[in-house]
Amino acid sequence: MQILHSLPKDDGFHMPAEFEAHLGCILIWPERRDSWQFGAYAARKAFSKLVNAISLEGHEKVTVACSHSQYKQARACLDPSVRVIEMSSDDSWARDIGPSFVINNDGLIRGINWSFNAWGGLYNGLYFPWDKDDDCALKLCDLYDADAYDASDFVLEGGSIHSNGQGLIMTTEACLLSKGRNPDLSREEIEKKLCSYLGAEEVLWLPRGIYNDETDEHVDNIAAFAAKDHVLIAYCDDESDPQYELSQASLKAIEAYNESHEQKLKITKLPMPYPITMREEECQGLDNWGFEPTRTPGERLAASYANFYIANDSVLMPGFANEERKDSPDYEIQHKRDAEALSIMKEAFPDRKVIMIYARDILIGGGNIHCITQQVPKKA
Repeated sequence: MQILHSLPKDDGFHMPAEFEAHLGCILIWPERRDSWQFGAYAARKAFSKLVNAISLEGHEKVTVACSHSQYKQARACLDPSVRVIEMSSDDSWARDIGPSFVINNDGLIRGINWSFNAWGGLYNGLYFPWDKDDDCALKLCDLYDADAYDASDFVLEGGSIHSNGQGLIMTTEACLLSKGRNPDLSREEIEKKLCSYLGAEEVLWLPRGIYNDETDEHVDNIAAFAAKDHVLIAYCDDESDPQYELSQASLKAIEAYNESHEQKLKITKLPMPYPITMREEECQGLDNWGFEPTRTPGERLAASYANFYIANDSVLMPGFANEERKDSPDYEIQHKRDAEALSIMKEAFPDRKVIMIYARDILIGGGNIHCITQQVPKKA
């Protein structure tokens, strides 16, 4: 692996869309006890179901990285088709700490090594230290024999960007303009960085993301490309919900883009899940961090159906109605929302099998299916 100091766009590389062909997918086995309740047992069950579905239904070569202490456990839980490797990390957010892969017309892939500072560094980051996470991008480039572009002077997480593969990058102002990322750079300078490293021509800025999203409102929780000219957006129609204004703002930004461009984006609204909050017993299962609890009872979690992963032959999306707790007071309405979102996703991806994975135990950690996955592209 070489570390490159040129710019991907100058070298003929660009970030393909997630719906394009994949060489594989990367995840990191959950272990951190202040992120994952009761020693991450429930989270590992959800991760295992997701990993095996991506491998067997999505037809991708999945790589799962884990610590030395968890290697045998991960190996026992995962299908033999899944590759398990040992790699140190601070947590399990492969999307944000892994490299963003770019590709050229000959099918050569390279990675981008952004700087990672735990979603805000010492300003409003979620944990410290984060040095093991920050090293993961280069390690994964080594694993895939991919040269790495040095973007270590620029703080960025993979969940903060989406590409349509045709020169358009989508992000949120709330995240990329936050003081904990790159406070010395203007919006125009940040946009130039994105285009230079991702081989893009334009950036579509959405103002906001999902309410109470502790990543400063990553774009992958509010909107995603289903095709080069098709955007799915998490939409709330309840005016009393704080999410309503956030979804409205992002919808208006996409509509404004359409008004100023000949090539329009089709917009499909995904419903919001019924509000999901932390339960007392779930909070009791989390270790404190720095003498402070990482979750509190009644805290609203940033749940969204837009946080899905597009595999080669399937789409893996989160669901929130627990079939094992049908007696819970919100089961019926949550089940109805899940079914509505699943139906919309099937229409948006008619050529792929759409699989809903019960994801509350991933959500408790702070993200969801897209946040814990990172695709490795290949030339179709």
